[in-house]
Amino acid sequence: MISVESLTKSFGSQTLLKKISFKINAREKVGIVGRNGHGKTTLFRLIMGEEHPDDGAVILPKDYRIGYVRQHLDFTEDTLLLEGVKGLPDQERHHHWKVEKILAGLGFSVEDMQRHPGEFSGGFQVRLNLAKVLVSEPDMLLLDEPTNYLDITSIRWIERFLMSWPRELLLITHDRSFMDTVVTHTLGLHRQQVRKIKGNTEKYYSQIAQDEEIYEKTRANDERRRKEIEQFISRFRAKARLANLVQSRIKTLGKMEKREKIEQIKTLDFSFQSAALPGKFLLHVRDVSFSYDPTVPLITNLSFTVGKKDRICVVGRNGKGKTTLLKLLAGLLNLYQGEINYSPNLKKGLFEQSNISSLIDSRTVEEEILYTQPDVNLQTARNICGAMMFEGDAALKKIEIISGGEKSRVMLGKLLVTPVNLLLLDEPTNHLDMESCDALLAAIDSFEGAVIIVTHNEMFLHALAQRLIVFQDERSYLFEGSYQRFLEKGGWRDEEEIPKPTQKSSREKPDGKINKKEMRRRRSEIITERGKVLIPLEKRISEVENNIERLEKEFKDHTAAMQLVSQQPDGNRIVRISQAMHTCQESIDRLFDELEQLSTTLQEQKAFFEEQLALLDRQQD
Repeated sequence: MISVESLTKSFGSQTLLKKISFKINAREKVGIVGRNGHGKTTLFRLIMGEEHPDDGAVILPKDYRIGYVRQHLDFTEDTLLLEGVKGLPDQERHHHWKVEKILAGLGFSVEDMQRHPGEFSGGFQVRLNLAKVLVSEPDMLLLDEPTNYLDITSIRWIERFLMSWPRELLLITHDRSFMDTVVTHTLGLHRQQVRKIKGNTEKYYSQIAQDEEIYEKTRANDERRRKEIEQFISRFRAKARLANLVQSRIKTLGKMEKREKIEQIKTLDFSFQSAALPGKFLLHVRDVSFSYDPTVPLITNLSFTVGKKDRICVVGRNGKGKTTLLKLLAGLLNLYQGEINYSPNLKKGLFEQSNISSLIDSRTVEEEILYTQPDVNLQTARNICGAMMFEGDAALKKIEIISGGEKSRVMLGKLLVTPVNLLLLDEPTNHLDMESCDALLAAIDSFEGAVIIVTHNEMFLHALAQRLIVFQDERSYLFEGSYQRFLEKGGWRDEEEIPKPTQKSSREKPDGKINKKEMRRRRSEIITERGKVLIPLEKRISEVENNIERLEKEFKDHTAAMQLVSQQPDGNRIVRISQAMHTCQESIDRLFDELEQLSTTLQEQKAFFEEQLALLDRQQD
């Protein structure tokens, strides 16, 4: 357990954290939410000891180990595998298979294991740092945007890994569905304060909204009451016979707490401008193939048509050609084979990951937007700056001093300047906070033109996708249907099998309107069966966790015994202890595998029953 007590941290005149206190208890998995710039990463650095608080303290148990993925890349080994092995605890340095398992889950192939770490891109090198932290088995994991450099199958793998993580976890991510799947608690940084609740982000934000609504209603009532008292005092102050009542009101007024009005927090508020398109189709892609290296094809014989209001999501592992496809559609790369026919009225806008580097450091935010198009005037640029949360003097910030998330907002602002009828978006949610992602999703949803988006965010995929372009099995192809339909039809064949909930006849979805009596009967049936399914799972999970704890203690005792006996020439005893350690470790690993499967099944079963109850509620008369 860790304890944060009255923690305060400021940078210059800006106070990020003001006397915040909370505890992280054993085995809690806590998601940290809050807008960019409100102190999430600063809190991590304070817990790690890389920043020092202005006041207060972070209290950690003795010998408590924290695992944190550092962006600094410092590799000393000749191969990826040996570099990963450096993350293992000292007593497990020979357990290479643990490293191989995690590296494979994070998207590295068998061949990659023997490559030099320096041969990989920056994103894959950060994955290697993540793998080293995961295999180190710390008491607490601190993960800051772990999905930014992962592809969709790796995200789904680490989601399952974290669900079965047996110790503490603190997680920052803009991916709401990822966080909600993993965490047991949500901790929000809001108005310089902190609040921790049991449950997911939806429950947290609902609670915050409810609390602030109650506060505002109470404040308004207090203000009305205050005015009534002041009017009474003013009206009857001179009347001697009412002196006691007046004095009583004056005392009451003196005791009343003055509640400040809640300041409205700025959020992204924007929409893409739609350009008219007389025709039915925007472009036709016919038998397109492309490769940077003739021996390694990226795109092969891909054909599809884009209608004027299509929502097409491009999905697949990193490095398979998704960004290349967007560049081909944008006209930034020349075709290797095939053709792309554009509507003469097509006006396309591109948001691409590497485009942030095209921003000019010496320019201000306002100037970058102003110079995007010749017909943009100063007032339009200022309006766009305001929509992107660069209000007033913030629009005059130099590009060189703003954060990565702020640069992403500048790129979005540049895209808003000119009306378009086709949006090409490459991972637009990276570096945005959760609220900004919600605003972006709403803007895309309401856009009148077509959208082709590369994303690993499954919330976006479920919400937007009408069709998919899938990069899988060394080929690219069009899938007609939603993301959910894609998963049901086979989904990601290169990821580990995800257990599906078993659906018995007694759990069939109720259909048609039902009366209250029938609703109560069906609700009782669902709740009863939920107990039959979940209670044994929860009981077994508890048993497995207890067994793991017991075996880990045994392993620790064996390790201590080995250290003692190694100082004495007793070969037989050394062999017995070694065999016991090996047996113990095998049992621990087997139990962890079982725990991972049980935890995944439990989460899916919970979601299934919640869906059944929600469906039942909607069918009530």
